[in-house]
Amino acid sequence: MNGKDILEKMTPVVESRGCFVVDVEVSPDNDITFTIEKTEGAVEMDDCIAVNNAFLDSFDRDVEDYSLTVTSAGLDQPLKVYAQFRKALGTEVTVSLKGGRRHTGTLTAADEEGICLRYTANEAVEGKKKKVAVEHEENFPFTQINSVIPYIEFK
Repeated sequence: MNGKDILEKMTPVVESRGCFVVDVEVSPDNDITFTIEKTEGAVEMDDCIAVNNAFLDSFDRDVEDYSLTVTSAGLDQPLKVYAQFRKALGTEVTVSLKGGRRHTGTLTAADEEGICLRYTANEAVEGKKKKVAVEHEENFPFTQINSVIPYIEFK
């Protein structure tokens, strides 16, 4: 069983639930993790159950032995597909860049090439003794990004 076949058969079912596919992982032992996210709002248990049942109807366990987990994308998981970036527009994210830099700010734009982030950084400014907060809005191509994770603030 491979991810391409799974995507081909399951994408219409997932989309009929108002969701999109985030990831399909198939281990060498045929342990399948099928991750979905809702276009608007949160994935509900009924969405996972419906996708699970459709999967079982589409792929015969007697022909190919597999285990299946249908799950939603976790809040602490990196954004992986363009639809997640579109959904996250206007929210706070943490961007980890290649080379070690990290910025937390508002995701203001996203396309297939990369993202735009508005963030504040404390910087030395000429004529000032202390660093001051300077606001930036910067584009980052995906080739420079290690991960983009939703920012969760506990109050």
